[in-house]
Amino acid sequence: MPYVTIKMLAGRTEEQKKALVEKVTEAVAETTGASKDKIVVFIEEMTKNHYAVGGKRLSDEQ
Repeated sequence: MPYVTIKMLAGRTEEQKKALVEKVTEAVAETTGASKDKIVVFIEEMTKNHYAVGGKRLSDEQ
């Protein structure tokens, strides 16, 4: 049973997240041979103040 975690900044629409889950599930099924009903996809959304690059939070950048 494959588990996939996607971490991304918040702000995508429900339609975008639905399409993402569908395409990731299809790709995992295609490449691993796992049954789609056994593939679990987690979406973890973060705010910009919980995400930093190069020691700077994205929320601190203009």
